[in-house]
Amino acid sequence: MSGFPELSGATRVVAIVGDPIRQVKSPAGVTGALVARGRNAVVVPMHVAPADLDAFLDGVQRAQNFDGVIVTVPHKFAAYRHCATATPRAHFVGAVNTLRRNSDGGWHGDQLDGEGFVNGIRAAGCIPAGQRALLAGAGGAGSAIALALLEAGVAALAIHDDDVARRDALVTRLRTRHGDKVTMGTADPAGFTLIVNATPAGMQPGDALPVRAEHLVRTMFVGDVITAPAVTPLLEAARAAGCATQVGGGMFAAVAALIVEFLLAEGPLAH
Repeated sequence: MSGFPELSGATRVVAIVGDPIRQVKSPAGVTGALVARGRNAVVVPMHVAPADLDAFLDGVQRAQNFDGVIVTVPHKFAAYRHCATATPRAHFVGAVNTLRRNSDGGWHGDQLDGEGFVNGIRAAGCIPAGQRALLAGAGGAGSAIALALLEAGVAALAIHDDDVARRDALVTRLRTRHGDKVTMGTADPAGFTLIVNATPAGMQPGDALPVRAEHLVRTMFVGDVITAPAVTPLLEAARAAGCATQVGGGMFAAVAALIVEFLLAEGPLAH
């Protein structure tokens, strides 16, 4: 297979963990990117339930050729607790989407979803600066996207989540840096120019839409983090309303590029 390493005892291993896991698109792409950079490494998807994540991470840390973990839903907050060290943005949001080995064998974490999302929408023609943004989802990815949008200069950010306590905690934390620019939002996108879905809504048939589609208008840009289906019901509704859109695959291509650079910056895969 093109871009796939010749597996041997020298092959380095990176896992991508989630629950569910079938929807992830990155194992082949990240593997290919590592091989293209001269690394004998493979990314392996692993279906790990929340109750088993601690045992999983404790176990693989003992495998000396296990060099990193890509973290997807719903493990981003829990994986952060396993970090011996982490980047400032990971510390701020309390979540990670990638772990790599420190020289002492512990995990170093970063949360790259936000930067990847912003890079993705820029590539799709949306400039975040000056936008009035509504974000649905205050989980691991949503928290990172919220921070990245604010750092990219959105004029206002409203956050909506069915878990009101989680939403309020994120808003309170972001206000320590960005003040009243951050507010508690609802599912109504009226009056906003950038709409972001960072929830799982749309992954399963019959899921309710994360925002009220009847209030979408052509002046809005709508982005989604979901990769399967490629075009979610939210994006179908947005396109029907004349909105420009960003599919989850576009975001995760940008995130995957950042993950590769993170894995190669330090640790065993850097050499």
